[in-house]
Amino acid sequence: MRLLEVKDLRTYFKLEDKTIYAVSGVSFTIDEKEVVALIGESGSGKSVTALSIMGLVPQPPGIIESGIIEFQGEDLLKKKEKEMRSIRGNKLAMVYQEPMNSLNPSLTVGYQIKECLTIHKKAKGEEAKKMAIEMLRKVEMADPESIYDSYPHKLSGGMRQRIMIAMALICNPKLLIADEPTTALDVTIQAEILDLIKRLKDEIGTSVLLITHDLGVVTEMADKIIVMYGGKIMEIASTNALYSNPSHPYTIGLMKCIPRMNKTKEKLYTIEGAVPDMSFLAAGCEFYDRCEKKTQICKENTPELLEIEENHFVRCFLYTQGVK
Repeated sequence: MRLLEVKDLRTYFKLEDKTIYAVSGVSFTIDEKEVVALIGESGSGKSVTALSIMGLVPQPPGIIESGIIEFQGEDLLKKKEKEMRSIRGNKLAMVYQEPMNSLNPSLTVGYQIKECLTIHKKAKGEEAKKMAIEMLRKVEMADPESIYDSYPHKLSGGMRQRIMIAMALICNPKLLIADEPTTALDVTIQAEILDLIKRLKDEIGTSVLLITHDLGVVTEMADKIIVMYGGKIMEIASTNALYSNPSHPYTIGLMKCIPRMNKTKEKLYTIEGAVPDMSFLAAGCEFYDRCEKKTQICKENTPELLEIEENHFVRCFLYTQGVK
């Protein structure tokens, strides 16, 4: 059953001397209990897409120029801020990549988790404390009673990220947005955090939008993968379809960048060039300057998102021209 549908979302940042076209016509869906990975390099528009869904784009300079964000049948873009505050943290929750920017260093962990319960579930006192400690236990914190009275700065990065997950899931949201939740952690802790999100997702029955720049972390977790570049979606497919048949030249490049245990090379593959200047909307495909398969039509025209097989969409002229 459909939980979220984003239609033609356009989010811009209007500065004094220029406009940043961060998200340009993005459309996708998330079903109930589905895990969707949103991948792409830094600057592709992933986090701005997430902030748009949460209603957290700073205005000004940000502005959602157009689009629809339909969550449980209601357009979030038509909600007033007071209505969004009742949805955020309750039905919609988000885990950020740097917990120390989100946690208040002057308040205990327990107070910050209880605050979510007080606002959204009207739980107070010992009842809220008991629920908070139980949530700390669920995120596999050793000695949750002690952690409850601790301050964030006394905890490790992995522990702080578990606190953020506890805060995000304490109200049993319908959708969890995890914005690169493992970026600042070592490989072992990354795996633990992803396994934790996956386990709690199954227990609570929530859907997950996992934002990352690393295709390697989503193999075992995502049902569907969305590839973004230059503020647009380049490819959408199930995880199996994307790994067995990556079709957009950008997706193929990202796949080549993944280190593989069974292959030894002196140098890892890299996609030449850099992400485009998002303050300039040029004619043609956003990936043109970096593409190994570009043709003249790619420079002069913008390709549409085309379904090349069932539920597999690609934005590339190679498929409109019947060439692969």
